[in-house]
Amino acid sequence: MNGLERSLSLTASGMQAQATRLRHVAENIANADTPGYRRKTVGFEPAQVAGDGFGERSGVQTGPVRLDQRELPRIHDPSHILADETGHYEGSNVDLMIEIADARAAQRSYEANLRLFDQSRQMAQSLIGLLRR
Repeated sequence: MNGLERSLSLTASGMQAQATRLRHVAENIANADTPGYRRKTVGFEPAQVAGDGFGERSGVQTGPVRLDQRELPRIHDPSHILADETGHYEGSNVDLMIEIADARAAQRSYEANLRLFDQSRQMAQSLIGLLRR
């Protein structure tokens, strides 16, 4: 794999991982008011190119989706259909401020990878232009 292909592969894997992260953040925000919903988190792991005999790290991939194990808040609403005999039900452990911050971080990282992808493409075009002369 040459340098251009490697840089495009690295940035593409970063964009894909951040897009997955952003999808989970969007699911969390959409389910913030769903009773019993646990926040989903996803981590990143290094990825390797198949057939690369050097074992170089060549990107990033998402790891397994984990559910936030923090205790669910108990909400008092005797009229709610899920309320128990004491009038409480379990809410969601999604904190919108954390989700918005995570979404912002994922967006910025995606944009940074996109800029690197575009710069690699521009450098390749410049090289092709020089070789044509």
